[in-house]
Amino acid sequence: MVSLPLAPGSTIGILGGGQLGRMLAEAASRLGFDVAVLEREADSPAGRIAAHTIVAPYDDAEALKALAGLAGVVTYEFENVPAASVAQLAAMGVEVAPGARVLAVAQDRVEEKTFLNAHGVATVAFAAAATAAEATEAVARIGAPCLMKTRREGYDGKGQRWVEHVDKAAEVFAALGGRPVIVEAPADFVRELSVIAARGRDGATAVYPLAENHHEDGILRRSLAPAAASTALADQAERIAAQILSGLDYVGVIGVELFELKDGRLLVNEIAPRVHNTGHWTQDGCEVDQFEQHIRAVAGWPLGPTRAIAGVEMLNLLGAEVDAWPRYAAEPETRLHLYGKRGAKPGRKMGHINRVKPLS
Repeated sequence: MVSLPLAPGSTIGILGGGQLGRMLAEAASRLGFDVAVLEREADSPAGRIAAHTIVAPYDDAEALKALAGLAGVVTYEFENVPAASVAQLAAMGVEVAPGARVLAVAQDRVEEKTFLNAHGVATVAFAAAATAAEATEAVARIGAPCLMKTRREGYDGKGQRWVEHVDKAAEVFAALGGRPVIVEAPADFVRELSVIAARGRDGATAVYPLAENHHEDGILRRSLAPAAASTALADQAERIAAQILSGLDYVGVIGVELFELKDGRLLVNEIAPRVHNTGHWTQDGCEVDQFEQHIRAVAGWPLGPTRAIAGVEMLNLLGAEVDAWPRYAAEPETRLHLYGKRGAKPGRKMGHINRVKPLS
């Protein structure tokens, strides 16, 4: 078993080699750690800056054994890694954080909302369906219009469609691949918010200020942080985050997406058991950003402060928008974060900018 807290010079494993893995690796390097990345594709953003890169599927037994030989602590950059892989690593004595229970909840939208409601966290009304007939019944029960999503996988607006009339439910179910789905009531919200929070191995928690988020075509476009919010609203978000972290016995950083209703209540849209796009503002707006915070937590270190030291507008750079980097680099108030991806495909997240301003 690994000795915690993890000493500088040790190696931390990361499942996934995309931009979140890259920024986690950068944060780990600042704290004196090496990083070993297990990634399916060669020449990945995280793999190119890691001390060790293993190119293999996430469920490859030999690759997992190699990762366990390098790293006593392993984390992941996205929640769709196979739960069986986490179990295999744990069986080899590796500390994996967040743990397998978190994946079981976060990988299934029905399990996620059931968990949230069971722990006193409000969500929209929902129903599960596994067949076209059940999907029609679920839409009739929830009421149209409503949102139908695949229970597993799907991100950035993928794997979901609106159902405008109950007689279209079977058609939408088929269009989503005929896989098990969740049917969700629409939320009459005034804005979308998120809270980034962390929990250490000792149970200590740290919560960042709220961010206000704006989406286009299901993809996060920009975040404004700290969001304008009353003390009561901020306290409500912090309580929600604490209930989720405690209920999952969580270790690491989590992103919690929220709907703010007209009456001031907050509903949880979904949780992401990892560092999160809506937390990128913390890189230039906080004393300790979400990436360093996650590394601190999984390594068993004390959590860092979450106080905002600047206001930030975070803007995702999608596809060819990254080609405007010379203009952004010339803006004195702008901090440019590029992911080193090969090929700027439409809608692909190639980087982000943080426009920084003094706190008002």
